[in-house]
Amino acid sequence: MAKLLNWYLFQKKLNEKKIALFTPLDIRRVFGVTKVAAAFFLYRYTKKGLILRLKRGLYMLADSHVPDLYLANKLYEPSYISLEFGLSYHRVIPETVYQITSVTSKATRRFTVGGKIFSYNSIKKEAFTGYQTQVSGNFSFIIADPEKAFVDLNYFRLIKKQKPLSRFDKEKINSAKALRYAKLFNNKKLISIIKTTLQ
Repeated sequence: MAKLLNWYLFQKKLNEKKIALFTPLDIRRVFGVTKVAAAFFLYRYTKKGLILRLKRGLYMLADSHVPDLYLANKLYEPSYISLEFGLSYHRVIPETVYQITSVTSKATRRFTVGGKIFSYNSIKKEAFTGYQTQVSGNFSFIIADPEKAFVDLNYFRLIKKQKPLSRFDKEKINSAKALRYAKLFNNKKLISIIKTTLQ
């Protein structure tokens, strides 16, 4: 079966099955090849520059057009886009944010893919909510509500002993909703900050 794993067949099958990101296990399942054959195939075509290694065990075709926001969700799961990037996306803050910032219920992590930085900040599971699904072409991704991105960012600013966010469009934040999200962190100081900044 290993002989059937040629580049043309590989590309064709991935496109047919709409597989944007894949693991060695995906290759074994789709093509019925051995662990060694899958590993050799990945090694060979990654070296040729036709396959990109995103992180250990996760790959994509070099010429595929995978949106960064979809990639952000998949690089580290579970996670949702939030913080500065989320606020910029919803136009709550005027700045363009280049680092794609996310929140996770797992450990804090950071990846660099294709020159772009994807960062993940850890929050407790009780506060891991307040996101919605958005669609970009054939891809979907999850991103925080404006209110949740606002609360998430102020939570991390508080933890880092930084001042609360001051430059933002208040019209785009529902204060009652933001306060509900703030209470999930069970942090009196954060609740006070959210109340004060949204007055």
